[in-house]
Amino acid sequence: MAVEIDDKDLKAAGAELFADGGNRGVRIHGWLIESRTHSILNSAAIQEWEHKLDTNHLPEMVFGENTLILKHLSSGTKIHFNAFDALCGWKQEALPPVEVPAAAKWKFRSKPSQQVILDYDYTFTTPYCGSCTVENDKDMLHSDRRYSIFVWQNAKETSEKTSNILWQDCKEQIDLVALASKEPILFYDEVVLYEDELADNGVSLLTVKVRVMPSSWFLLLRFWLRVDGVLIRLRETRMHCVFGGSTNPIILRETCWRESTFEALSAKGYPFDAATYNDPSIISQRLPIIMHRAQKLVISS
Repeated sequence: MAVEIDDKDLKAAGAELFADGGNRGVRIHGWLIESRTHSILNSAAIQEWEHKLDTNHLPEMVFGENTLILKHLSSGTKIHFNAFDALCGWKQEALPPVEVPAAAKWKFRSKPSQQVILDYDYTFTTPYCGSCTVENDKDMLHSDRRYSIFVWQNAKETSEKTSNILWQDCKEQIDLVALASKEPILFYDEVVLYEDELADNGVSLLTVKVRVMPSSWFLLLRFWLRVDGVLIRLRETRMHCVFGGSTNPIILRETCWRESTFEALSAKGYPFDAATYNDPSIISQRLPIIMHRAQKLVISS
């Protein structure tokens, strides 16, 4: 999605864009919002990740240095999204493998004589809904390079810092109708965290999109899975924060999981052809909700 940014809108909102190589973002109302996009992991990094995750399996394309960061500067609260933490969630959830049609199993072979044993969740489904930390001034001085190392070499430390963040269940919901209004977009980006084509048997894709307006920021973390002829799974997390005069911003977070088999969709009169299900935004309403949760985070300065 190409977005044209008007300098007049930026100035009126008191926002400032910045860019440096694969890093770009915006400073606005005490927030620093930054996306970092780089290439996929090389072979050496893949071996390191497999060791850290205690697995022999990773998605075909892992963008290990890609991340989205939303940092509230006065409190040090940082919400960020990265592939390593998402794959930690995949490993911990450890769902049983989705049954693949017998006629398609041969596609998973790396060698013609290889026997196919799918004894792990090859879809890389994750319950991940973002990472949260509180940084002190010393943490915030980390360079880009040290940050990427911090993400995957210090997962335990990240988990301990996350304990300082308290998301509370709530009844408030994100006003998607208001977000659809014609407010100027000051910054937009989409960051791919990992992707796998399931040996040409579907798609597994984890992305995060962010949109910054004069009044608020909004993001969508989406895990999208289609196992052709078998299963469609959609796990989405939305976050929204309204800018205001309060020193304690409130972030609303909604997580919604949807899922259906192709057989169940066909029974409702929907097409069975996998090519019909390429865009999760279009077909999401056809999928029944299996989990929904609303939470809020009150940031204390």
